[in-house]
Amino acid sequence: MNDISYQFHRVLEERETESRYLQYGQFIDVNVFQFGREQCESLHSYGPAVRNHYLFHYIVSGKGELVSTDRNDVVHTYQLHAGEGFLIVPQQVNTYRADKDEPWEYLWLEFDGANVSKPLIAAGLDQDHPIWQPRDDGYRKELQKIMEELIVNHDKSAYNLIGHTFLFLDLLLRSGRQDMAHPKNRVKDYYISIAVNHIERNYASDLSIGDIASVCGLNRSYFSKIFKEVMGVTPQQYLLRCRMSQACNLLKHSRTSVKDIGVAVGYPDQLHFSRAFKASFHMSPREWRKQNLK
Repeated sequence: MNDISYQFHRVLEERETESRYLQYGQFIDVNVFQFGREQCESLHSYGPAVRNHYLFHYIVSGKGELVSTDRNDVVHTYQLHAGEGFLIVPQQVNTYRADKDEPWEYLWLEFDGANVSKPLIAAGLDQDHPIWQPRDDGYRKELQKIMEELIVNHDKSAYNLIGHTFLFLDLLLRSGRQDMAHPKNRVKDYYISIAVNHIERNYASDLSIGDIASVCGLNRSYFSKIFKEVMGVTPQQYLLRCRMSQACNLLKHSRTSVKDIGVAVGYPDQLHFSRAFKASFHMSPREWRKQNLK
């Protein structure tokens, strides 16, 4: 695969995880970043954290809980069971945990793109309405099959994986109850997709908003305006949350020191990193790591 890089691994401990991570595919409308399945242990949790992309979980068995914020930063708690799904939107603070007695097994897919919000909205899924409850079992079975085929075909080309992701979005669209909106702001979406890709490639560097605007060929003022309009946050906020998201991944999935993680996400000064992390998650990086490695 020349157009997308990947790593595939399986971890067998007290819980079983099978996952596929992909980075920086050259697709604008739809792109897939990771997918997999996990059988969680009792009370296994992840968060509080933010994601840079959309992340959908489908619950195969068991049950658990999602705690997430709506557009007004009001916190909501959802109790979820087998046959349901939940969506996490970019830059949303969330935590999810498995039930004590019946820990869930789920499939997940992380994706993004200039046009993925449209089928999600048509399916009735957004930050204020994150729970997927299809009208009948046919949709549940079809969704599970599509997501499992992604895992089975993990060694196929990027185009095969993107094709399955389109089928996944089509299934969500067909299972929803709303009419699909007409595409709007395609030019703005294009510029923002360039900006987001640049941020995610270079968040570890001394990156300025002027630098990002220049990559898009726009002046800083206009770029900041359309970025906030399309993404719902300022470029500075998106850069911060991108760094914090990667910091969470490194804290959870590596033994790298807090100092080195700070450097890896753009904070040469450990104190500056710790302050930024605590402002985002209300706990220090060490406390977050201890809590999420339980």
